[in-house]
Amino acid sequence: QVQLVESGGGLVQAGGSLRLSCAAFGNIYVITAMGWYRQAPGKQRELVASTSTSGATNYGDSMKGRFTVSRDNAKNTVYLQMTSLKAEDTAVYYCNAQGVGVVDAHGWYGEVWGQGSPVTVSS
Repeated sequence: QVQLVESGGGLVQAGGSLRLSCAAFGNIYVITAMGWYRQAPGKQRELVASTSTSGATNYGDSMKGRFTVSRDNAKNTVYLQMTSLKAEDTAVYYCNAQGVGVVDAHGWYGEVWGQGSPVTVSS
């Protein structure tokens, strides 16, 4: 079994910064990609940022230049540093792991989601 545990969400003023963390737990030997998605009320879930084992990154258009995703492969942890936050960044942020190899009877998980971390940006 694989579990993603998120931390760091909360309330911040517009223009401020916030850092999210997500650690993966389980008998994991590889995680192909880790990253973040978000879902605002009444909207579809969208990509925020993701990073592969090699360090390649991918960002949603509205996050480029403001958000930075990073990863500690040894700790199976992904981080999201958010700066210059805007009210429209208010959403529930979900950690995502894709292509997770585990040393147990299951063997492989195509995709795993965290429980979600609310982020509220006040204007």
